Amino acid sequence: MRAVVQRVSQASVSVDGRVVGAIEGPGLLVLVGVTHDDGAESARRLASKLWGLRILDGEKSCSDVNAPLLVVSQFTLYGDARKGRRPSWTAAAPGPVAEPLVDAVVRELRELGAKVETGEFGADMKVALVNDGPITLILDV
Repeated sequence: MRAVVQRVSQASVSVDGRVVGAIEGPGLLVLVGVTHDDGAESARRLASKLWGLRILDGEKSCSDVNAPLLVVSQFTLYGDARKGRRPSWTAAAPGPVAEPLVDAVVRELRELGAKVETGEFGADMKVALVNDGPITLILDV
């Protein structure tokens, strides 16, 4: 699994003009991509990493200050644009494989005690955020 993690002071995701998930910071916006060989263990590792990642003010984690997370599925994280001008999406897992694993990350985070908002899998989403820092990390688990 791959995640782009941004420390935010606020973030939201909308579908068809309606907000489906939003957080007020400090917190994390997490874009999650799934590849073909990911499984339940990858989801557990990513959730644990996100919950304990010390990138909030004062080197605190979401678990330290009960900060919220907004998790949004993002198959394009596995796009490959090394050749030509059109990205290849072959490394991205198909929806029937990816959706349950993104859901598993959310479920694992909630089991750890996190407040988690989400986007809508497979929808044309509009993501708005105020990146705080700015701090942006790429995680591969």
